[in-house]
Amino acid sequence: MALKQVSSNKCFEGFQKVFEHDSAELKCKMKFGIYLPPKAETGKCPVLYWLSGLTCTEQNFITKAGFHQAAAEHGLIVVAPDTSPRGCNIEGEDESWDFGTGAGFYVDATEDPWKTNYRMYSYIKDELPKLINANFPTDPERMSIFGHSMGGHGALILALKNPGKYKSVSAFAPICNPMQCQWGKKALGGYLGSDVSKWEAYDATQLVKSYPDSHLDILIDQGKDDQFLSAGQLLPDNFIAACTEQKIPVVFRLQQGYDHSYFFIATFINDHIKHHAKYLNA
Repeated sequence: MALKQVSSNKCFEGFQKVFEHDSAELKCKMKFGIYLPPKAETGKCPVLYWLSGLTCTEQNFITKAGFHQAAAEHGLIVVAPDTSPRGCNIEGEDESWDFGTGAGFYVDATEDPWKTNYRMYSYIKDELPKLINANFPTDPERMSIFGHSMGGHGALILALKNPGKYKSVSAFAPICNPMQCQWGKKALGGYLGSDVSKWEAYDATQLVKSYPDSHLDILIDQGKDDQFLSAGQLLPDNFIAACTEQKIPVVFRLQQGYDHSYFFIATFINDHIKHHAKYLNA
């Protein structure tokens, strides 16, 4: 699988790079950001995957989150993929910001016309890690995942659907219960069809109810002044209640005065990197 380097910038003695490749899973060209810490020059490093939210590309996190210093210090490779296939010429793919382009929702679509390309779940779970492990100095046994909003939803479902695959998981303002919110109903209905029982496979609040053990340490930060929290799009209380019932440890921090933006993410990113480093470097 050929990788084409798009950019490379030295950052905290490591390198922030962007690559492009042809995705077999999504049947289009895809870009991802990858930060290689200084430690990657001499040895294998664990990998932390970041999943972005609605409308984002691979650029948002790598330019706005300010994660590089902590990743360099802890010796973590950080991979930030795009949020959907691009340029697939599907009718309606660019019509709305919360469905189609920039809004893959980390599911494998089963409905026409989306099912051929919109397979972000399998791309993040299988294709991307294989690509990263084949081309960079990684330790394939040590990986973790985190994300924001739609990407927080993605991180939670990937961890919950694949016990033991990720050492740790965290999220900023995740869409915790997509079956019950407008964003989720639109995306899951469009990609998976009208049979609501099929949606449960991509809903963290549903998935946690059947999670086989409690060996998953979940960290969630949520801004108290997040407009999407008050609009009922995120529904963290439903997820926390389900975790409590299953005795799955979740640290949920409601952060006074913070909104849904990257200013919020940048404020608490070091805590999240540290959370993952504790498990990845154990």
